[in-house]
Amino acid sequence: MGRKFFVGGNWKCVSIHLFDVMRMIDPFVVDLLFISADLVSDLLFNLFLLVDLMLFYVSHIEIDVFLWISMLRDIIKVVVSPPYVFLPLVKGSLRSDFHVAAQNCWVSKGGAYTGEVSAEMLVDLNVPWVILGHSERRALLNESSEFVGDKVAYALSKGLKVIACIGETLEQREAGTTVDVVAAQTKAIAAKISDWTNVVLAYEPVWAIGTGKVASPAQAQEVHVELRKWLKANVNADVAASTRIIYGGSVNGGNCKDLASQPDIDGFLVGGASLKPEFIDIIKSAETKKNA
Repeated sequence: MGRKFFVGGNWKCVSIHLFDVMRMIDPFVVDLLFISADLVSDLLFNLFLLVDLMLFYVSHIEIDVFLWISMLRDIIKVVVSPPYVFLPLVKGSLRSDFHVAAQNCWVSKGGAYTGEVSAEMLVDLNVPWVILGHSERRALLNESSEFVGDKVAYALSKGLKVIACIGETLEQREAGTTVDVVAAQTKAIAAKISDWTNVVLAYEPVWAIGTGKVASPAQAQEVHVELRKWLKANVNADVAASTRIIYGGSVNGGNCKDLASQPDIDGFLVGGASLKPEFIDIIKSAETKKNA
């Protein structure tokens, strides 16, 4: 069985209000009503721009949006990662086949670590996923690759699934050390875990995150191939073949299909665009992989 396409939406620490959150997740709730095909794109656009939800109720009954998204269920996993304070709300409102992720968790059991959230707390809330090793935490909070490896191992040991982020800076890319950098970051994780079943690797070139710059499909594919080669040589062939390696870095509705068409790109970790209507287009890019 092939690798299931994976799309994660990282909301980061964007300033949003509770009312906005409810409107943003409404396309994905369980009790969606029928709306007409010609209104789907407009409604999703308006929804993310916080326009009146009454648009849901003034349409013809021609297409079931719930069914429309369900058609992708077998080929895609969708995970959204709101700020901690919104996790219970978003989790309780989403359809059952959409999941939530925390944006971080502590490296060990909870204790006197002011401001941190433990893996145990996330498990208690039935939050199944966590993002670890994001470049913003590596850069701003000085999280080393070894520390990230420890966090991944601890989170997995408590039953969480992990989106583990790796990626090079612009200086490292220009120096020609991209593969060495991401291999070292992956090695630090591999040194601490033996089971990769619940790990998704997210390759996010730092120079492309939030900058509007994006690795070309060929550039991204090249790094993904090298990562898969590294896993085969240093872990085993089964892990290399089955581990999803997703891309992040200014992914949007305009470039997602070209990126998704690459054989070793198994999905996306989306930042800013996950808060915009084009996130729907990014989710639908899974069809590109299905038809490839």
